Amino acid sequence: MRPNFVFILADDLGYADLGCYGARAAVTPALDRIAREGLRFTDGYANSPVCSPTRFALMTGRYQYRFRGGAEEPLGSRTRGNRELGLPPALPTLPSLLRAAGYATALVGKWHLGYPPHFGPCKSGYDSFFGSMGGAIDYFSHRDRRGVHDLYDGDVERRVDGYATDLFTARAVEYIERRRGNPQPFFLSVHYTAPHWPWETRHDGEESRRIGDAIYHVDGGSLATYREMVREMDEGIGSIVDALRRTGADDDTLLVFTSDNGGERYSDNWPFVGQKMDLLEGGVRVPLVARWPARIPAGGVTSQLAITMDWVATMLASAGVQPHPEHPLDGADLSAVLSDPSATVSRTLYWRMKHRAQRAVRHGNWKFLSMDGSEFLYDLAQDARERANLASRFPGTLREMRERYARWDATMPPVPDDAAVHLVYGPSDMARPTG
Repeated sequence: MRPNFVFILADDLGYADLGCYGARAAVTPALDRIAREGLRFTDGYANSPVCSPTRFALMTGRYQYRFRGGAEEPLGSRTRGNRELGLPPALPTLPSLLRAAGYATALVGKWHLGYPPHFGPCKSGYDSFFGSMGGAIDYFSHRDRRGVHDLYDGDVERRVDGYATDLFTARAVEYIERRRGNPQPFFLSVHYTAPHWPWETRHDGEESRRIGDAIYHVDGGSLATYREMVREMDEGIGSIVDALRRTGADDDTLLVFTSDNGGERYSDNWPFVGQKMDLLEGGVRVPLVARWPARIPAGGVTSQLAITMDWVATMLASAGVQPHPEHPLDGADLSAVLSDPSATVSRTLYWRMKHRAQRAVRHGNWKFLSMDGSEFLYDLAQDARERANLASRFPGTLREMRERYARWDATMPPVPDDAAVHLVYGPSDMARPTG
């Protein structure tokens, strides 16, 4: 029997925002239970420290740098109507490959891979879609920063009252319930906008400040508000798991939860430094848990290196589906680790960012980082906070890591000169490494 897949993606969630990763507030009981019943990754990474590049990798199983749209950091609302900046519908994707193999596919939540009419979820493998096409939206008016309404049902704009997190949860639960008794396996993506700015809970509503035609807490918010947003998302995830149990789909469903990048202003990235927009650990190390009662032993913890795009290879292998031969995957199949947390899959991870001319490599416990023209070498096993630059003490290792990056970078298209860095949602004071 082929498994179902539920991939849940948070937006701007910090590494330590979950109880199972040491959160300072108990706001994630559902996710903590998922971790107890499944496998928790200590060294899970996002493909990028900003959102839409990570989503290119999640959809394709390949480094986002291979695609012109993946060079944007991230795609901004100014790209609306652009024919080039988005996920090309002709590209094979995780949902399109699964759909061709007989799976039902659906996306609920944030797309952020290009705007209609040229791009969209239903053009890239999803049978159905309910959510936002762009990046951040107000949780009540469902408008983007420019005041444009951005909530769709399929390719049709839809006006619905309600708090976005709850609307996405309800649609995901409804999808699972509708499939009760249906033998066709399904792939359900649930991409929350929470806890991304604007910082609003379901109780804010009309109390939000108006700017233009949209409602935003531009410089507002608080730690308490942020934590409540995480709690509301967690509550929704608990409802999704409950729906899987009610419909009898639970045992044969691989559920994966992670974040698209590291946390931002109110997030807790402990013990790491850096945040969204940085290739420091705080910008790319993310919570990652997987649950599959029929396959994954409960209570496991693994230090296996894993990155967003690995889940394409893992899910295709679990479904018995081959990747497209003309578009070989960059991600690795982690199936062996799911069955046995002590197993290891050899991985070397690479990143690059136009912002601050950042480059990074993670190989074993070593990390090479170049930022603002300076080079850093860290032993993450001894120095997870990246405080001691070992570049001068281990020049041979520094050279080896630099050469690894150069060999990999030569296989990627160059960064386009016109690629944009879009900092509108990020904090103004970005973290800097020390050494």
